[in-house]
Amino acid sequence: MSEGSRPLLAAAWMTGAIFSFSSMAVAGRAINHELDTFEMMMFRSFIGLTIIIIIGFSTGKIHEVSTDRLGLHMIRNLSHFAGQNLWFYALGLISLAQVFALEFTSPIWIMILAALLLGERLTKPRIAALALGFAGALLVARPGAGGDPVGLMIAALAAIGFAGSIVCTKMLTRTETIFCILFWLTAMQAVFGIIAAGFDGDIAWPSATSWPWVTMIALAGLLAHTCLTNALSVAPATVVTPMDFIRLPVIAVVGVAFYNEPLDPLVFVGAALIFGGNYLNIWFEQKRSRPV
Repeated sequence: MSEGSRPLLAAAWMTGAIFSFSSMAVAGRAINHELDTFEMMMFRSFIGLTIIIIIGFSTGKIHEVSTDRLGLHMIRNLSHFAGQNLWFYALGLISLAQVFALEFTSPIWIMILAALLLGERLTKPRIAALALGFAGALLVARPGAGGDPVGLMIAALAAIGFAGSIVCTKMLTRTETIFCILFWLTAMQAVFGIIAAGFDGDIAWPSATSWPWVTMIALAGLLAHTCLTNALSVAPATVVTPMDFIRLPVIAVVGVAFYNEPLDPLVFVGAALIFGGNYLNIWFEQKRSRPV
């Protein structure tokens, strides 16, 4: 892994992550009437683990799996498991744009955690990019303007879980391979899923019409984390995170097209702020990384 920041490569990886997260939201909403969030996570993790094991043995990467930082993997995956379950639950209560907007409060937590745990500097361009992106997110969804209060609170709590997961992922990329991180992601969350889904003694089996959606959740989730982890391995968390704001105008359009959710003109103003923040951040990172 390169020690230098490569923001354009990180942006390419984040394009894949944005597409994957959006696909996962559509699939999650399609089956949330049939499976609870714990069941979704359980099936998703087992499918993902099967894929990872096949890839690991066929490419020899299975030998990259290490137990050296098992404690940090555990913290990372508990944080993500909590955030992801809350996220899936919120999908059935509020609009897609609102879910994603509140998810994007996580950069506030990431900035604090990254500064404290990773030693990353909060430069003025990074703070400006996050401020512009967050302002754009609020303009797109305006979570205080309507929606189920419980759903809004759950989505906000999910953001804290995702923030902890992203910071731990960045810490892991310093010593662990991408394959190792993804192996423990799927393995640990499969165990968490069995425990949580089976706690009431009743685990629902997906219907024939739901299996394609379950598979999409698994594949999109695995691809999203592959892209996100690669992005974090080539650029700081405070650079990668603002790029993720682009998901907001994308999912707002999906909400209009598939669920007849209202599209406010402020979506486009918010999108302009989001893209402006990303452009500012990438431009300053490129300028800073150029040899003098």
